[in-house]
This record gives sequence, C-alpha cells and structure tokens, in this order.
Amino acid sequence: MEEQFTYVGVDVGTSLTKAVGYDAGGAELCVHSVPTELSYPGDGRVEQDADGVVASVVQVVRAVVAELPQAPELIALTGQGDGCWLHDGAGAPVRPAASWLDARASDVVRRWDADGTADKILARNSGMVFPGASAAILAALDRDEPATLDAATTATHCVGLVFHRLTGERAIDVSDASFPFLDPLRRDYDDEILRACGLEHRRDLLPPVVGPAGPAAPLTADAAEALGLPGTAESRTTVSAGPYDLLAAARGSGVVDPGDGLLIIGTTLACQVVTDDPAPIPHRAGLLLGMWREGRWMRAMPAMVGTASMDWLLRTVGASFDELGDLVGESPPGARGVRVLPYWSESGERAPFVEGSARGRFDGLHLGTSRADLVRGLCEALAFAARHCFEAAGLTGRLAVCGGGTQSDAWTQLFADVLGRPLEVVDVPQAGAYGAVISALEARGETPGWPIPRHTVEPAAASRELYDDAYDDYLRRVDRAREEWKTP
Repeated sequence: MEEQFTYVGVDVGTSLTKAVGYDAGGAELCVHSVPTELSYPGDGRVEQDADGVVASVVQVVRAVVAELPQAPELIALTGQGDGCWLHDGAGAPVRPAASWLDARASDVVRRWDADGTADKILARNSGMVFPGASAAILAALDRDEPATLDAATTATHCVGLVFHRLTGERAIDVSDASFPFLDPLRRDYDDEILRACGLEHRRDLLPPVVGPAGPAAPLTADAAEALGLPGTAESRTTVSAGPYDLLAAARGSGVVDPGDGLLIIGTTLACQVVTDDPAPIPHRAGLLLGMWREGRWMRAMPAMVGTASMDWLLRTVGASFDELGDLVGESPPGARGVRVLPYWSESGERAPFVEGSARGRFDGLHLGTSRADLVRGLCEALAFAARHCFEAAGLTGRLAVCGGGTQSDAWTQLFADVLGRPLEVVDVPQAGAYGAVISALEARGETPGWPIPRHTVEPAAASRELYDDAYDDYLRRVDRAREEWKTP
C-alpha cells in the first residue's frame, strides 16, 4: 500500500493557537485550538508568557498528531509578527514577550520621528517604524532593562522562539526579519539601520536570516517526545518556520501576483498588496515584507485593530458575534448618522499612518441611537479604514479576503460595498496554517497543487455614491483628528 503523507500547519496567533492536520491533497483532517492570554502590566505594556505560548503549540500539535493516521512528515509554523521575544541559548525566555500591541516604546518612536531616524529607516527598509516594532521595543529595553538584553542571546519574533524550542536551531524567516532591520534587496540585516536606531551593539541578538521560504530542521528528541512523535534521528518530523501570518495567509489565499491584494478581517485589519517594486512609497506608513519568491514583496498596511474592536463593542452593548448580521441589517447604510474613528489600540495606529496617540471615537450619537446603529457605524468605519489602507498600498488587481470576520456574510458584504469592488472570499477555514504548509512544501521543490476554493461577493451598486461621499467625510475627520492628537 502506498504511503499517504500527512502534514500539520500551526498558526500561533495573538489570542489563539491553532493546529490543523492535512492529508497529501490538502484536505483538512482535524483541527485543535487553545486560547492564549495577553497581560497588561501598565504603562502601555502588552506582554505574553512565552513559555505559555510554546506550551499551547505543544498542546494543539499533540492533539492533532493523536488523530492523524500516521506521524506527520512536516510541521509548518506561522504566527504573529513584530514585538520582541527574547530568549537565552537554551531557548528559555529572559522576560515576558513584548507583543506587537505594546506601547512602551511610544516615546522612542516620537523621538525617532522628530530627529529623522524614522525616515532613515523608511528610506532603507521601505517600512515605517511604530511602537510595537522590534527596533523600538529593543531601544526601549536597552534604555530601561539593559541587563535583560545582556542575559539574552536572541531577539526574535514568536515563530522564531517556537522554532528554536522545537528544533534547537536559531534562525528566522525573511518575512519575519523584514521589518525594520532588513535591506529588502539583499535580504540581510542593514548595519546602517542598526546604527540609526542606536542598536549596533545589539546586532548579535538578531538570528540568521534564512530565505526565501524560511528555515527547516528536524524536531529534537525531547520535542518529538512532547508531541507524541517518534524520537529516533531517522524518523523525526521536520519543522519549518515561516512565512509569518500575513504572508502565510496570502499564500493560503492564492494571492501571489503583483497588484493583487488580501484583506484579513482578524485581530489585525490587515490590508496587503503584492509588489515587484521595493522602493518606498509616499505614505509614511506600512511594512515591506519579503515573500517566499525572489523579486516579490508584500506591501502591508496592517491596521492595529480589526475584530478586536468589534468584540469590544459587542461586549459593551451585550451582543454576541452571532447577532452581528442581524444588527447590521437593523441599521441602514450610514448608520443613522453614527460616525466612528476605529482606533482602539493602546499603542495607537500604524497604517495607513503612524500615530501613537490615535484613539477611537463615536460621533453623531443621540437618545434615539440604537445598538444596531453603533455596530453598523463601527463596521462601516473599519471598511473605510481598509479602503484607506488599500489606496496607500497601491491595490490595482483582484482582492481576496479571509479571516474570522468573513464568518459574517453581512459584514463581508459591507466591506465589498464600501470598497466598491468584488471580494473573493477564501473558503479555506485556516488560511494561515494552510499557506504555511504549502510554502514549506514549495520550499522543498514540491508542487502540492492544493485547491484554494473561493466565492465572490459583489458590491451593491445602490450604495456606491453614498459610501463614496461617506468615505470622503471619513478622510476629513481623520485629518482633523490627527491634528487634535498632536495636542496633549
């Protein structure tokens, strides 16, 4: 009987770790997930227990492995980017991981913006630094906790630490390393950027960059035992690291050609466009991420808050996500005058502009305003934010969409209406994990040919003029708010 390979894709998100088992044709065999927690110790800090995150990976992978017909040939990792995950030579964290949501480095970013450092980074890297970026957090820790950095051997991102714990290897994928220290053409660290950030003396903390599709290595014997897998050298499963979640979701959604875009309606409202031109764009915002193909990059405008802001509002008005569609339908386009600026992150906004003091607001409320008006107003505002991001990123081709928000047909339709273009909704339940496995297989020279089913949501022509006018009003309100945020 011919052997049938199985694979495991792992997506280590900000609040949820998922593992998915696949057969050789890409069919989903099983999925397990476990929540992870963020902590908020004060002063804008947002942290995660790195050991707890690694334990969540072990838990879900072990559960998937137990259901597979045979040991997987490959475990492909993807996960949240940015932030700062510090560990020692044994892979032990030297402090809690600083999340990409962290705001402790807001003063560093303001100083770099004022003294020209941010523009130096932008000119060399084509990305705009923000408080949750690794460079800003490292600079803040170098100032406030130098002994912590002295105790570390590696400053990496989430997937880099998990990869080290599973394989013992110190390495990072091109996409994870892209911002802010990488020269996008050489795909290696740029010493001028490190000097501009005042971090040249910390260069040894940066792990080696492996590209274009990321590092791969066998499980250690201890990791194999923890996952319930064979531990002999000849039988150990290979682990791959990268591309990180934005890029993995793009691969899992089939977004690979220049001009095409992907909207991820998730914790982050991630708007990204494939490009073959790494030059900086006029907008002082966004990231340029190295893709798994040479000569291609992803121009990413990942707005800080997406479904997280909707979760907050639904909790506040006493509703569940299952009620979202009904609430959107109960309020007409325009939300009866409710207008929202959707900037809920404590560290402000990073796309399509960087402003650490950005804050959300509701306008146009009165005693007759219903909770449906509030929900529809926020849905429309997030769609306006996505339109703003895609205009900055240079979307010219087709637009795919994935993420938890697509579970609401009404919300997906509203995005199509505001964006004024068809949305190709990707019918792959776990696009990030799916794309991580496809990328890992292609890196080995295989062509898996896994299907990417999708269906199209067309925009409603009747609302086009209304939303064009509302979007223009949104941009004017954003401009006014940015002036107000400059005043303490």
